Amino acid sequence: RSSPSVARMITGVAHTAVCVPDVDAAVSWYESVLGLTVLSPPYLVEGDDIERDMGELVPSPVALKPTILGFPDGGDRVLEVIEYPRAPGRPRPPDASVVDHGFTHVGLVCDDIVATRAELEDKGVRFLTSGVAEIVGLRTTWFADPHGLVFILLEKREPEKPYFAQF
Repeated sequence: RSSPSVARMITGVAHTAVCVPDVDAAVSWYESVLGLTVLSPPYLVEGDDIERDMGELVPSPVALKPTILGFPDGGDRVLEVIEYPRAPGRPRPPDASVVDHGFTHVGLVCDDIVATRAELEDKGVRFLTSGVAEIVGLRTTWFADPHGLVFILLEKREPEKPYFAQF
């Protein structure tokens, strides 16, 4: 539970960001396979402003190529996909697990989990679970993108409620 002062300062979650080795290839996959929409196309960010913003986090000279993906009516609930062209990162280790500390997964909501899973399988998506589970008013299944990032697909029993209030 947040303290009253923190609750007034933090008003929402803006985005989830994922780092990829090739933002253009990632955008193509997220568009064609998951059906996300490019809300802000990839562009190169470099110069003094980004040096001041991220210069203590990324080797200089800082350069990044971000894009914003989501749904036109989704507000700040977006996926930011970022490539650091001058500072290539490391791929996720092959033995990475959702129990490892740090970013573990992104949740995506759908209306029909069986049909959505079948469509994604037809597009070659690698699923991490063998079927669909039912838990706390949700139907779930897990998959990975081409970079090994983990996603959970959620179908809500009561669509008008948030996913966390289904039970």
